[in-house]
Amino acid sequence: MASKPLRWYIRAQLGVLLLPAGLCLFGEAVSRRIVQMLGQDRGPWFWYGTLSLIAINAGVGLMIESGLLRGYPGRRSDHASP
Repeated sequence: MASKPLRWYIRAQLGVLLLPAGLCLFGEAVSRRIVQMLGQDRGPWFWYGTLSLIAINAGVGLMIESGLLRGYPGRRSDHASP
């Protein structure tokens, strides 16, 4: 029983960490693309953008799954009167 709240917590925190990591990667891809448009070579902006989309979608998906679909740990699904 104790592993379910721990699993929920790890998934929720992983989602919270993946979203800003994806946003940082997206910013890096944009900056690399702008520098490349100005005539310098800064590296593969396309792969940074692809990884950023994966991280953003995974982070949002984990946050939604852990908070909305499964419910928070300790929330009762039965409606017993107090």
